[in-house]
Amino acid sequence: MSKATRIKTLGQSLAVTGLALLFTACGSAGALDFPGVYKIGIPQGNIITQEMVDQLRPGMTKRQVIFVMGTPLVRDPFHQDRWDYVYSYQPGGGVRGQERLTVFFENDQLVRFTGDFVPTEAASN
Repeated sequence: MSKATRIKTLGQSLAVTGLALLFTACGSAGALDFPGVYKIGIPQGNIITQEMVDQLRPGMTKRQVIFVMGTPLVRDPFHQDRWDYVYSYQPGGGVRGQERLTVFFENDQLVRFTGDFVPTEAASN
């Protein structure tokens, strides 16, 4: 094998190794952020708004709560009287945020709710 052939083979090997390292780095989370590249936001779960929470009243039936809040994300089969509404959102490349609201029923009627939202003063009057 001539000296020129060995140098060409060595150059090709280095190029392949360099490309392999580059593609491995691209697979790492956030290793290369290209400016101007759009990253899509990822919403998951039930959207919860303050207006929805302000409509909740003790004594509402489960059907009325579904009408206001939508179908809950989590219904525990062992605790039928507890529903969890969870909403998480991660803007493209940003920090993930999460909001929760848990409603509790007794005898098919809303008795209380807890979570990241509280009713406004105008709604509680």
